[in-house]
Amino acid sequence: MAGKYSEYEQCTDDELIDRLRRGETSIMDYICDKYKNLVRSKAKSMFILGADSDDLIQEGMIGLFKAVRDYDLGRDASFYTFAELCINRQVYTAVQASKRQKHLPLNTYISLDSGNPAGEDERESMKLGELLADRTELSPEELFLDKERVTYLEKIIEEELSDFERQVLDLYMTGMSYTQIARVLGRDEKATDNALQRLKAKIRKML
Repeated sequence: MAGKYSEYEQCTDDELIDRLRRGETSIMDYICDKYKNLVRSKAKSMFILGADSDDLIQEGMIGLFKAVRDYDLGRDASFYTFAELCINRQVYTAVQASKRQKHLPLNTYISLDSGNPAGEDERESMKLGELLADRTELSPEELFLDKERVTYLEKIIEEELSDFERQVLDLYMTGMSYTQIARVLGRDEKATDNALQRLKAKIRKML
């Protein structure tokens, strides 16, 4: 970001947003450039839920614009934290609206026993597919049956989980913690953690 943006590089985000609101519109280009990698990373993490990657990046940029617009100078924790929340919300809302793909094969993404991904033991790091079947030496017939089990499990998840639990599950699939999920959904952290534990227990009972 050297060169044309060099005059902004020593400024804090709060200073930049204050100057932007005072009429220095070129600062918006700098903020977009500064946060483009954050937008791309959020779009990439949500891509597994189903939606076009370019569309999600565009939605992420909309979330960034909303963050700049709505950020409360001196009151919100930091612009980065607020922007991350706005981007997550915007991208997730776009995924929900698209409805192109309700669930990808859940065995690829979900670790049901993980309370804290950073502290998983061997059991906690097992994926759903590993709980369903050992894939190392499967025959074509066994692979077919395994796919059937995953399809069946997805159907049961759709029927047995509440709307809130499915939302929590979708975001958990992207690697978010329950605290991040709570912020994206605008829900209480305790309620979100409880929903996560409930859905894990329900899925384990299905296996």
